[in-house]
Amino acid sequence: MQKLEKRSWAEPFKIKVVEPLRMTTREYRERALKEAGYNTFLLRSRDVYIDLLTDSGTNAMSDNQWAGMMLGDEAYAGSENFYHLEAMVQQYYGYKYLVPTHQGRGAEHLISQILIKPGDYVPGNMYFTTTRLHQELAGGTFVDVIVDAAHDPEDLGPFKGNIDLEKLAKLIDRVGSKRIAYVTAAATVNMAGGQPISMQNLRELRELTNRHNIKVVLDATRAIENAWFIKQREAGYEQHSIAQILREMCSYTDACTMSGKKDLLVNIGGFLALNDDEIFEEARNLVVVYEGLHTYGGLAGRDLEAMARGIEEAVQEDHIRARIGQVEYVGERLLSIGIPIVQPIGGHAIFLDAKRFLPQVKQLEFPAQTLAAELYLESGIRTMERGIVSAGRNAETGEHNFPKLELVRLTFPRRVYTQAHCDVVTEAVEAVHDRREEIRGMEMVYEPKYLRFFQTRFEKLK
Repeated sequence: MQKLEKRSWAEPFKIKVVEPLRMTTREYRERALKEAGYNTFLLRSRDVYIDLLTDSGTNAMSDNQWAGMMLGDEAYAGSENFYHLEAMVQQYYGYKYLVPTHQGRGAEHLISQILIKPGDYVPGNMYFTTTRLHQELAGGTFVDVIVDAAHDPEDLGPFKGNIDLEKLAKLIDRVGSKRIAYVTAAATVNMAGGQPISMQNLRELRELTNRHNIKVVLDATRAIENAWFIKQREAGYEQHSIAQILREMCSYTDACTMSGKKDLLVNIGGFLALNDDEIFEEARNLVVVYEGLHTYGGLAGRDLEAMARGIEEAVQEDHIRARIGQVEYVGERLLSIGIPIVQPIGGHAIFLDAKRFLPQVKQLEFPAQTLAAELYLESGIRTMERGIVSAGRNAETGEHNFPKLELVRLTFPRRVYTQAHCDVVTEAVEAVHDRREEIRGMEMVYEPKYLRFFQTRFEKLK
């Protein structure tokens, strides 16, 4: 008997608790989407069948994490759970100090307020929405220094999240090192399609910034996923554990901002981790103003415990292999039927290339927002726009920012959906692609001042 060439894989867990899903009719979804102003963020959760809006706080916690929730020390000061989390951050990330925050943007706010002076520049490997806003509110100017390949969805480079060190050096020469507040190194780069940064690039970044006495702040939100890509793609790391790679990545930076709602498998929580004594003292003082006491940072003790246990689970190779494997499965199926997506396939999401998907829709008619709406209408699947709406407006001119990438993000929560759900998603995307020529764009009819993609409303063009 002939043996199978490739054996099937299965999720490294079994299901203990289930949440029923609700499928609606197209007519129902048409009403719901119109009421939401064609913005998927404004849909009610009960009206969504498969929710791929984000992997932030939407993960399924383990029985071990839920057990830890029952051990929450809810003391206002000095919670035991804080010290457990601190120990785990020191062990796996390697930073000396920990300041907990309610989520990642709390950490972004703290480091921006501490390190940025009005008129400073903050270079980084592509913007992220909340990160850039906090930097701008502190008086800084974000400068994109990512490699050019990151803006090309068809480029197959293995580390499209790398910082272009020549671009960074030119910025330092132009404005002076004292005007660089710090360098943001995101791992992975969300807005580029979940693309990783290499260890070599981090190492060389450290060497360059050391020469100019500039700090490096790691956006470690998905650094564990980034570590997986280093293990798979970068020579010399094949035999390293995910934990070893993560620790080395962090060693080339001075601090990190962290949204535990992604890598660390929790529904709420984040932290700022640092090595510098003086910055830590200021952060520990400032967190009391905006978040809560320095040993809880806006979180319950049980949340701190769940995050501490999540760190140990997240670095397990069975977990990360299945997590990224699920995304790769969907990406490979979509590629096989000719759907335009960002390549290589990222760690946390599939990014549909709306410019190639809907070439007839001009960028000022919001092609990615339009495509996200059409996917919901087709199947009840909720996704997210990552294009001109997310890019916002120029702080000085008030004009739209025009990103080169116009993407729809299909983001997979960790340990939530099965392979059958993945097949449903693939078939829904294919169905929209089959009728793509009949799709028309939208116009913006309401726009909030900050982070407009969350609450902007649209109407269909006739």
